[in-house]
Amino acid sequence: MTIQVEYEANRRLSISYEEIVREIVLAVLEYEACPYEAEVNVLLTDNEAIQEINRDNRQVDAPTDVLSFPMIDFEKEGDFGHVEECAEEYFNLETGELLLGDIVVSIDKVEEQAEKYGHSKERELAFLIAHSVLHLCGYDHMEEQERNVMEEKQREILDWKGYSR
Repeated sequence: MTIQVEYEANRRLSISYEEIVREIVLAVLEYEACPYEAEVNVLLTDNEAIQEINRDNRQVDAPTDVLSFPMIDFEKEGDFGHVEECAEEYFNLETGELLLGDIVVSIDKVEEQAEKYGHSKERELAFLIAHSVLHLCGYDHMEEQERNVMEEKQREILDWKGYSR
């Protein structure tokens, strides 16, 4: 399993961010019964940088808390059954790992939202990573039913790992 964590903010987030990222990525993949070793890249940055990425990729000129860039086109969320049919697209041919995608997190938003919602920075980072990895597994929240499914999965994963509200 390759979970690459890069930190590009000038200011340090005063928590064990790398451990939290790894723990939650692995927890989501186990929860989703991903049958493959996977590769996920996580960038921790600040509001200014995530705003630029958001503007360039989504045409939204504002900072956001987390961005997800999935590498897999899922036919059904959480169903990894079709990925071997497109092995050259979805797998790192050198390592054999499934290329799930990239995640970008604003550490400024981690701190702001932890304070706003009255929980720890650890819990907020764990939530954003769980949310984003679910996106990498094909989940979305555009419709209310989709949102309900994602929220329930996030809650169960965070409770399981001890990041309850």
